[in-house]
Amino acid sequence: MIIDDILNELRAVIEAKLPADATISSLEFEGPDVVVYTKEPRKFADNANIIRTIAKGMRKRIVVRPDPGVLLDPEDAIQKIKKIVPEDAVMTNFYFNADTGELTIEAEKPGLVIGRFGTTLREIIKEVSWTPNVARTPPIKSNIVANIRQLMRTSVDERKTFLKAIGRKIHQECSSKDRWVRFTALGGAREVGRSCFLLSTPESRVLIDCGVSMSLENGAPYLYVPEVNPISQIDAVVITHAHLDHSGLVPLLFKYEYDGPVYCTPPTRDLMALLQLDYIDVSAKEGNKIPYESSMVREELKHTIPLNYGDVTDIAPDMKLTLHNGGHILGSSITHFHIGDGLYNVAITGDFKFEKTRLFDAATNKFPRLEALVTESTYGGIRDFQKPRRDSERKLRDVVKKTVRNNGIVLIPAFSVGRSQEVMLVLEEAMRKGNIPEVPIYLDGMIWEATAIHTTHPEYLNSELKNMIFRKGWNPFLSECFVQVDSSSMRSKIIKEKSPAVIISTSGMLNGGPIMEYLGNLGPDEENTLVFVGYQAEGTLGRRIQKGWKEVPTNAENGRTGTIKINLNVETIDGFSGHSDRKQLIDYVGKMQSKPQLVLTEHGDEKSCVDLANGLYKRTNIETRAIINLETVRLI
Repeated sequence: MIIDDILNELRAVIEAKLPADATISSLEFEGPDVVVYTKEPRKFADNANIIRTIAKGMRKRIVVRPDPGVLLDPEDAIQKIKKIVPEDAVMTNFYFNADTGELTIEAEKPGLVIGRFGTTLREIIKEVSWTPNVARTPPIKSNIVANIRQLMRTSVDERKTFLKAIGRKIHQECSSKDRWVRFTALGGAREVGRSCFLLSTPESRVLIDCGVSMSLENGAPYLYVPEVNPISQIDAVVITHAHLDHSGLVPLLFKYEYDGPVYCTPPTRDLMALLQLDYIDVSAKEGNKIPYESSMVREELKHTIPLNYGDVTDIAPDMKLTLHNGGHILGSSITHFHIGDGLYNVAITGDFKFEKTRLFDAATNKFPRLEALVTESTYGGIRDFQKPRRDSERKLRDVVKKTVRNNGIVLIPAFSVGRSQEVMLVLEEAMRKGNIPEVPIYLDGMIWEATAIHTTHPEYLNSELKNMIFRKGWNPFLSECFVQVDSSSMRSKIIKEKSPAVIISTSGMLNGGPIMEYLGNLGPDEENTLVFVGYQAEGTLGRRIQKGWKEVPTNAENGRTGTIKINLNVETIDGFSGHSDRKQLIDYVGKMQSKPQLVLTEHGDEKSCVDLANGLYKRTNIETRAIINLETVRLI
């Protein structure tokens, strides 16, 4: 059956279930959605439950949009909307697109624009005919969020053309009678870095992650092998989370003629762009080869289709994707693929944390069906057990209290995404409850921008934080104790004054960034404390200081090598990791309600991957393998 016949058949099914006075003017595939255009949006708003029932029965995502001819003038629409929506919502911007009939409303409290069970949105549709989408006004101004939203508005026509083309590919009938599923490791197997995998069937090829390894001279995945070429013929790319070892080379795909969709959560899209742009900026400053231009990041964004947790989405004729909470960083996902009509189910974890943290709920491990699981093994070694988070938080509070009372400064090198926000929440609560003295907590480097993205997507935080933000009206990230260091002159002033404070700055392993200026000036003073809250890789400056070096080399501005004296106190506080340790990794599989028949381990050094595979087999009696780069495993 050709695609137009499929559309006509869908239209007939939908029209047969609609009330007689609700008509369809046209039907289109746009990406994973079936888009219904109508001249009577009010009647569809009155029958929203019918549309949901039809979508569930057809197992399709159905979106209703108005014909351009019935749209109310934008200025009149704004006035009507202001009468419907409570003032407490604080609507800040309205963006209209006549081609799609969609209206984007930005508001500080989007829940009040939506209304209970969507009642306010339906009322808006009835009054103005436009289809409203609601976006949160970032509580902290975010340049990356503003730029992405602007890009989406200016590329609407381009995106619509792209979505229509992709939609027709996704919803076509399967042509092959063969039934097999293969999984190929293109990077990240028995190593940490450049995670990249290919899930393939007779109908489709889907790439999961496309990361870069900073520790290798050529840190790219094996994208030149036959299984993945030509790259232009890949059907979809799915990104588990924004860290560069998982997303760093996605824009490179567009440089090599990929023109398909990129699926991820909304916060992953924002953080991914932030980290990628910083990656090429740092590469240029260090004189390294730049793998792609910023224009390729924009191309990636225009091809990104954001999905929320739990949305079941067609991404190929024989494949559905569902993203689930990964508990690792903001928007991180366990990716679940349903292949064929009940043929096979595989979940790929990316990086995950099977424990509730300050930021996130524990990673999801409950799936209706699961035949195979591909899991990370970062801390899968037989001796990889992390300290209790409560003990780590107590030690951090004690270190801050002692240092501040000695009129010192606490210097915390941290990565911009994940670890920094965990530490921020611990310190904010301790300060609010009087457990540590009230001093400014300075945020330098990309940490402020990354935190702004966290405040833009609070629905991806854990249940306690969401309750605090949405019901109690208190967002700890907005506390006055946090101060942005927004200029080099401000940084110099902080260093010169040397008043008691906490400074959280990038980079996390002391291999560049603002942290080096702080360390160079604060390192010689005994009253200060340097606190490591993350892993320090062998060969890094951070690792040398951990080993007790009292002088460490650094590159001066004139290009000559200088030294930094290390007289300050040095503390290492484990327990803030966004990865699961060995016990949690084994528990994740052992406590699954739908047990897989096969587990593949990856994302860890060789020993960790092998140790975890052996441990899982002994605990669960499930077949396990530590997959190797360039190996293909036939799943069925």
